[in-house]
Amino acid sequence: MPKRNVAVALSGGVDSSVAALLLKEAGYELIGIHMLLSDSPQSDYQAHRAEDISHVLGIPYHEVDLRKEFESCVVGYFCQEYQQGRTPNPCVACNEHVKFGLLLDKALSLGADYLATGHYARVEHSRDGHRLLKAADIARDQSYFLYTLTQEKLRHVLFPVGEYSRDEVKQVAKQAGLPAATKSSQDICFISQRNYGAFLSQRFSTLPGDIVDAQGKKLGQHRGIAFYTVGQRHGLGLASGKPLYIVWIEPDSNRIVLGPEEELYSQKLIAHKLNWISGKAPRDPITVTAKIRYKSKEAEATLFFRNDSVDVHFSQPQKAVTPGQAVVFYNDDEVLGGGIICQVQK
Repeated sequence: MPKRNVAVALSGGVDSSVAALLLKEAGYELIGIHMLLSDSPQSDYQAHRAEDISHVLGIPYHEVDLRKEFESCVVGYFCQEYQQGRTPNPCVACNEHVKFGLLLDKALSLGADYLATGHYARVEHSRDGHRLLKAADIARDQSYFLYTLTQEKLRHVLFPVGEYSRDEVKQVAKQAGLPAATKSSQDICFISQRNYGAFLSQRFSTLPGDIVDAQGKKLGQHRGIAFYTVGQRHGLGLASGKPLYIVWIEPDSNRIVLGPEEELYSQKLIAHKLNWISGKAPRDPITVTAKIRYKSKEAEATLFFRNDSVDVHFSQPQKAVTPGQAVVFYNDDEVLGGGIICQVQK
């Protein structure tokens, strides 16, 4: 039986390094592949680390220049969404368009049968199709970010660390003497120290507007809707006798609406831009568990289908459901699919 060829996406971090090591030990023929995403010193550092890891493992190393595409598909999307008063998840966009789009295409063009990454998730391959599953280490599970994968893409994808806990991965790296044993990837790779406001200010100008309550009474002024998100309490520049939260953002009127915590809860949402990993959208209403953001707990919900969107009715009200975020649907450990939240209903 011929050895299978795998291109391993090396970020320079511990997870992708261990993914490569595990595949090499399993007898795969490997190619190290690294995405150039920006001109920053951090990007240069990661490229050097990825090249070092390839040398340590004794595998060929390739760099793929995706700076222009990353700027358009991820950074540009991120900025546009905030300008419209929505809160995007750039990691979802990056996985869809860059890692499992352009990079996967490049890996296949290099003769690889698979693209492997350091994501904490699992793929179950069979003759009947390919299933995306949660990681064995639920605390590190990243399947939420991967709901845009399709059958055609999944058949060429491997997640070697998905069966391991993070502690086990770090131990493997340490024992193997990998250069990146103490380094891990960051969530938003193009923003340093999570300073969204400073980053967005460099990208576009904003207009101040009114901060109001649910009855439209003016409470203050904001510096631009791009700098705020649903559920936010601090940084509003207001003194109030009771805690107030952003319960809604109105981009058309350039207003931010505040209310008490109880007004943050809603039981229904509408999602669009859907992807079903099986390739087939359900026809009848189904009950699933759903996550409205990466760090939220799964909650029971019933899905009611329209032509190009889905109504999600939760069994219990959910806090701070936010337009622009992804809602992802599960059946036990299996990821069924997901979409982007476009409307929220009480």
